Amino acid sequence: MTELTRFYQLFQPTHYNIYLDIQRATKKISGETTITGIAKQTAIAIHQKGLAITTVQIAGQDVAFTVDDAAEAVRIDLAQAGEVTLKISYTAALTDSMMGIYPSYYEVAGVKKQIIGTQFETTAARQAFPCVDEPEAKATFDLAIKFDEHAGETIISNMPEVRTEKGVHYFDTTVRMSTYLIAFAFGELQRKLTTTKSGVQVGVFATKAHQTNELDFALDIAKRAIEFYEDFYQTPYPLPHSWQLALPDFSAGAMENWGLVTYREAYLVLDPDNTALEMKQRVATVIAHELAHQWFGDLVTMKWWDDLWLNESFANMMEYVAVDALEPEWHIWETFQTSEAAAALQRDATDGVQSVHVQVENPAEIDALFDSAIVYAKGARMLVMVRAMLGDDALRAGLKAYFAAHQYGNATGADLWQALGTASAIDVGVIMNSWLEQPGYPVVAVAVVDGQLTLRQQQFFIGAGHEVDRQWQIPLHSNYATVPAILARTSLTLGDYAELRQANGQPFRLNVGNNSHFIVKYDHTLLQDILANITSLSAIDQLQILQDLRLLAEGHQIAYAEIVPLLARFATSHSTVVNAALYQVAGNLKKFVTPHSPAEQNLQTLFDQLSRAQVARLGWTAVPNESNDDQLTRPYVLSAALYAKNAQAVAAAHDLFTANKTKLAALPADVRVFVLRNEVKHFGSTTLFERLLAAYRQSADASYKADLCAALTSTPDPALIKLLLAKFADADTIKPQDLRAWYRGVLANDAGQQAAWDWLRNDWQWLEDTVGGDMEFSTYITVTAGIFHTPTRLAEFKTFFEPKLATPGLTREITMDIKIITSRVALIAAEQEAVNAAVAAVIA
Repeated sequence: MTELTRFYQLFQPTHYNIYLDIQRATKKISGETTITGIAKQTAIAIHQKGLAITTVQIAGQDVAFTVDDAAEAVRIDLAQAGEVTLKISYTAALTDSMMGIYPSYYEVAGVKKQIIGTQFETTAARQAFPCVDEPEAKATFDLAIKFDEHAGETIISNMPEVRTEKGVHYFDTTVRMSTYLIAFAFGELQRKLTTTKSGVQVGVFATKAHQTNELDFALDIAKRAIEFYEDFYQTPYPLPHSWQLALPDFSAGAMENWGLVTYREAYLVLDPDNTALEMKQRVATVIAHELAHQWFGDLVTMKWWDDLWLNESFANMMEYVAVDALEPEWHIWETFQTSEAAAALQRDATDGVQSVHVQVENPAEIDALFDSAIVYAKGARMLVMVRAMLGDDALRAGLKAYFAAHQYGNATGADLWQALGTASAIDVGVIMNSWLEQPGYPVVAVAVVDGQLTLRQQQFFIGAGHEVDRQWQIPLHSNYATVPAILARTSLTLGDYAELRQANGQPFRLNVGNNSHFIVKYDHTLLQDILANITSLSAIDQLQILQDLRLLAEGHQIAYAEIVPLLARFATSHSTVVNAALYQVAGNLKKFVTPHSPAEQNLQTLFDQLSRAQVARLGWTAVPNESNDDQLTRPYVLSAALYAKNAQAVAAAHDLFTANKTKLAALPADVRVFVLRNEVKHFGSTTLFERLLAAYRQSADASYKADLCAALTSTPDPALIKLLLAKFADADTIKPQDLRAWYRGVLANDAGQQAAWDWLRNDWQWLEDTVGGDMEFSTYITVTAGIFHTPTRLAEFKTFFEPKLATPGLTREITMDIKIITSRVALIAAEQEAVNAAVAAVIA
């Protein structure tokens, strides 16, 4: 089903008049779309998917058409090329696929309700109305919607409503935009509004299942983010309003529809009085990400999906730039280091990973481009490198020129590099193309050879890797002034090490700040010098040492057992990022032990030793005016103590549960998941299980629901696991958008892994029918591969998924994940004995 000819080459729309009659009661859509455009030849094609086309007219006369479902097209032969206006009438079904036009379900006071929303990225606008559904096919749109309306309902779209006549809601003409950014929603919505300094109306909309104050945080962030971007981009927000809408059913995290951004409820509405700081930061960064897109992605859009990174990588960087400006005390760039950087480095080390810029044509494979660790996280790291090279003044000047040159149009990566290069007088494209076009990243080996300090770059692999002599232009960011800014060669000799060390008075280091996308392998002499001075390093630099050692061990370049004795050096740090890195390394040791074995008991003792002092220092509940670091560190050390089965920690969690058993949602949000999970694991019963499951169904608090999911999926009781799996197909209990988290929770539970894996294999067709149409589907494979680590599971994984390798959109993920599990199994076989011996030695 490869689209060798893009439809925009045949027909170039300039304006759409779209009329939709949506009847929720019958789940029927009737539509009429009038498209004016330029036919470049007489045989043209318009996208449609699942539409029952009844007529195509030109100047009031019916014309012949053929529906080509394989190409998702309606094909029309014209009398002549040139300007033409087509009127296409059709009907369609309102489905529950969370793509196109679809209902979201929720309850208020036990009464079931629904609102209608949309999700058109990447290629689902064609499920709502016939169109040239390609990002380059920008046009203006007039939207008119009728629905089975009742009193008290609200309808919103990209542009303001201008009038209502005979039950039809008419919206103002849009600016020139891509089809995938069209959006609308209607139902019983509540809202809160404010206005930016420049006069943009900002609103947050949600169902009435939420308390009104749950909209406040998002409204404040959205308003200030738009004001920040208008200043940073030096380009006004181009629409009259910016609506943020929380949808109860939403497959992605959020979507940057121009003027009407849609979100999962978890990423927009929150309880201002009981939400963990980490969750507030996540909501803020998601909002800032989507609003960054209003310029970068919406005002200027990638020409084709191969430049998806242009949208997502940039917005991923800008969410941190914006939130750092809005809430500087959060130190949000530390979160970038523990989430984006870590994810990118892990994923990008597997041979066969996609590059940031990827060629793609088949619509079924476009969704597979949304590899969050590459297109979002690695791409953002690339742009962080660019920002560090250019500085903000040149970056802003380049962006202003980029927007001015391409506004309301399309651009490529080369256009961005050209604008930034002109502003900075740096050939940005030459440097960045080595990162954009090549998969993977380098390890820079630093060694003292015959007294000389030497550097050598080589591609880094976790698992088997095919070396093809790739090279990168690497921003080195050394703490020694003699080191060049960019390493563009395979190797480099810097001079006499003893002289350099004496002159600089500090251990030699590369990638200071951890902003460049590479890791460093220091030889024994250099590493011991760094470790001897570890307390003098910043928190980020300590994180980087742990991060690089972990990755080198994963890649068999050092022994995992060598890291174990180092962990205690970091255990007393008050920094969140150091603790995040520490417990990521410690958590990786779990794969070397089998459940309930003496080796696991030793590892639990190590976790207890690492966490005990911090648990005593921080306790289970926050104290007035404690630091953000303490708030964010507490979950790491409490989780470690509970894994260790520390008796005091288990008892303290149980006491908190008992004291709050009539108001579990009111437990402090940053520790609530640990209290609930501890109760289910150690004090569980069928009665408790059913009570928590009922609470999950009844709550509209996404954060509390996530905690309940984590608790319920951790039950050790096989009967309760069976009961839970039976609920996977019950959308009234577990929404399809949330099912992956439930599946992963049971799969990660030693007592539930077999049952969850059996469920996935037995119900795969049902799963594909239910969520197979969205970009999240392939991540069921990803999360499975993230847990499996035995030869038996590897064989089972291959047996089940290899026959599906030809499935469009799944090929790369299956191939990658077989390699990931294979390398993990090999690592365990090679190092299990040594790692477990090292743990035993440390705790002795």
